[in-house]
Amino acid sequence: MASPEIDALTQALARLPGLGPRSARRAVLHLLKKREVALAPLLRALEQVNERLSICSNCGNVDTVDPCSVCSDLRRDDRLLCVVEEVSDLWALDRARLFPGRFHVLGGRLSALEGVRPEDLSIDRLVARIAAGGIDEVVLAMNATLEGQTTAHYLAERLETYPIRITQLAHGLPVGGELDYLDEGTLAQALRARRPVA
Repeated sequence: MASPEIDALTQALARLPGLGPRSARRAVLHLLKKREVALAPLLRALEQVNERLSICSNCGNVDTVDPCSVCSDLRRDDRLLCVVEEVSDLWALDRARLFPGRFHVLGGRLSALEGVRPEDLSIDRLVARIAAGGIDEVVLAMNATLEGQTTAHYLAERLETYPIRITQLAHGLPVGGELDYLDEGTLAQALRARRPVA
């Protein structure tokens, strides 16, 4: 039987996404066994992030500096702006190193069922960034869910009066995907977005 402190650590880890009680117990046992090389560095890293954590006042990214390291990167193209639902989406796109522009995090997506309205998201801040000028293209990188597509449609309507190009991420067949394993929605989108063979 573990002490209350170790049990509390296990319960705290179990609340993290992707970790259940069993995985959390294994992680705690590993941390305890490798205290000097695993637990101590983890504690230092958590303390540093906790002390310095901030939300970027420009794009909404989570970082330890404001403006964030993405907004501070002078190599990025200021004319391109990619709008995402969450910070995790920004990190995924940035990790791929395929988008050379700037980002804007909405902080969620419109959802009537969950009561998320336009004023609950950073849409007004997005419009203000575009109204300030200097942006040629806005890429709507919403998730391929009903709420994500509703949000993209709403944003497209809000931004249609500005002299910018509004684009959306393509949806369809994943690389390496087999037709037999895909759902009807993905297949339908792939067929609608078909293009000539080069």
